[in-house]
Amino acid sequence: MTLAQVAAAARRSAALPLTLAVAAVDIDGGGAVGVDDEAVLPVASASKLLLLAEVSRRLDGGELPAGRIVEILDEDRADGTGLLRRMGRDGWSVEDLAWLTASVSDNTATNALLRMVGRESTARLAQRLGLDRLTLHDKVRDVRGPDAPPVFATGTARDLARLVTHAARGTMVSPGASARLLGWMRANTDHGLVPALVDHDPYASGFPDPLPGGLLVANKTGTDTGVRADAGVIVGARRIAYAVVAHWDTDLGPGAERAAVHAVRDVGRTLAACAGRSAP
Repeated sequence: MTLAQVAAAARRSAALPLTLAVAAVDIDGGGAVGVDDEAVLPVASASKLLLLAEVSRRLDGGELPAGRIVEILDEDRADGTGLLRRMGRDGWSVEDLAWLTASVSDNTATNALLRMVGRESTARLAQRLGLDRLTLHDKVRDVRGPDAPPVFATGTARDLARLVTHAARGTMVSPGASARLLGWMRANTDHGLVPALVDHDPYASGFPDPLPGGLLVANKTGTDTGVRADAGVIVGARRIAYAVVAHWDTDLGPGAERAAVHAVRDVGRTLAACAGRSAP
C-alpha cells in the first residue's frame, strides 16, 4: 500500500456532499501526499494539539512546573466533552489538565490551559513550526454570540499533519516536548474516526518496541456541527502521520454526517495498510 492509494481513498469522497481534506506523511521514508490539504476549515478539538504543544514546550523548557495548581474559574467552565464540570474540586495541576484535554478532550481543562498560556503564545508556536493556517480563535464556548468568533479554531489538514510529524520526529521545539505531546496523544479515548477500522492496540503503554501485535495509534479528534477531524500517527512497519478533516453543510441532514464518518474511516483503513499491516 502506498501514499498514492491514501490520496485515492480521499478522492473517492468527491461525489459525496462534503469536503474531505487529507494529508499523510511517511515519517521515515519522507514521502507525503495531500488532497484538499490546504483548504482552511473548522477543525474543532483537533486544534487542541496546538495548545498541548505549547504547554509541552513550556514544561520541557522549565518555564512551567508540571505540578503547578491551576484554579478552575467560572469563565473556564464549558459543557460538551470532558469530566471537570462533574468533578468535586476546583484546583488541578497543569499536567492533570493536559491529560484531561488529550484523553477526553475536556473543554473546561482546555479553557483553563488556554487562559494560562494565552492564544498569542499558541500563535507564536504555530509560526515557529511553519503552521501558517492553524489558529485558535477563541476559547470553547457553550453558546457563540454575535461578538464571538464563529468557531473555536480553523486550520488545514496539511498543518495538522505537519504538527504531528514534528512531534513524531522529535523536532517540535525539542525531543522532550515532542515525546510528551505524543504520550498525551496516546491517551486519547476517541478512536471512532481514523482508527475505527484499524487493527490497533489502544491500551499498550507508550510506544513499545516491538509492537504488541497490530498497530499503535496516537491521535486527537475533533467534533462539532458539520465537522469531523482527526490528526495523529499510525505506527507499524512505517510511521504515518496524518490529518483528515471532513466538513459538510448541516442542511443536508444526517445522511451527510454518516457519509463523512464513513469517508474518514475509509481513509483510516488505507492509512493503516500504508503503515505496513492490513486493516480488517
